Amino acid sequence: MTDFADDKLARCFARLDEVGDRQVIDLAPVKSWPATRHRFAQSDLWALRAALAAGRPLLVRGEPGIGKSQLARAAAQILGLPFVYKVIDARCECSDLLYEYDAVARLAQAQIIGQTGAAADWREQLLEARFVRPGILWWAFNWESARRQAAGYQRRSVSAEHDGVRLCREPCTPAGWKAGDGCVVLIDEIDKADTDVPNGLLEALGNLGFDVPYTGEAVALAEDAAPPLVVVTTNEERELPAPFLRRCLVHAMGMGQHPDGELGFLLSRGRDHFGGQIVDPAVYQRAAQQLLEDRRAVSGRGLVKPGAAEYIDLLRALTKLCPSDAAAQLAVLAKIERFALDKNSKELGW
Repeated sequence: MTDFADDKLARCFARLDEVGDRQVIDLAPVKSWPATRHRFAQSDLWALRAALAAGRPLLVRGEPGIGKSQLARAAAQILGLPFVYKVIDARCECSDLLYEYDAVARLAQAQIIGQTGAAADWREQLLEARFVRPGILWWAFNWESARRQAAGYQRRSVSAEHDGVRLCREPCTPAGWKAGDGCVVLIDEIDKADTDVPNGLLEALGNLGFDVPYTGEAVALAEDAAPPLVVVTTNEERELPAPFLRRCLVHAMGMGQHPDGELGFLLSRGRDHFGGQIVDPAVYQRAAQQLLEDRRAVSGRGLVKPGAAEYIDLLRALTKLCPSDAAAQLAVLAKIERFALDKNSKELGW
């Protein structure tokens, strides 16, 4: 890494040092991600520092709703870097994170040429390189190269209004950011994909680059550019390959890591989100204790356990049903808590 890139890394460390233990920050909305609040734990900050220093992906494991994905988004905001993400599903392939070849758009272009008469430059119009969209790791490794590829994709002659055509927009960037300053990449819920996906990412993440067969280009980290901070999350629904785990730093997040245990975690999370809307501490306490009881009831039985996400859903419902009415919130809590917390009523016979 060059001295220039080292300076950028040092600035990242300095910004993380400014975040105090258990500090709460407001997160601005990003595309489909709504505005929310995030509380950093000291272990979160050290995990981010370690991943940046080692130049390795940070694998964040833990149950749904614990704040794994939000950690990456909060890190991007603190560091002043773009937040580039992809949520993995069962159909995702490794190449989707590198680039996407739009065969449908190329076929549509060929049909238009056939209907309107052969154009003199029809071979140029149908070049495969014109139908490749850069994926999140292309943007992360070489922003300028991805920007050029995206611009070439946009300039193809198929109309943007044509059915099946997808646009290729540059990810949002914060004010003052420049290509080469780095970014935060979130690969969310990688355990949803087949094991071919994490195995296929080993070379790209290890070398900070990859080849694009449709363009003949070798994408690599730009000179003097800061490497991306790559955060990968897993809900532990599928075991990840050992070679992939060896190439990651691993950060396990859990409610029990809070200084005051699971109850303390839930209470602080509730106050962070609804401090101005739920004023009676008894509401937070009652909802948290019921959640913990329901978790214990299904522990070890292979059933779905409610967690932090369900706790927030329950409190949010109360703020909508009984705004600023502490007595009504306690009364309604008893009527609706089972809808948020009981995920296994049929199996348990409740």
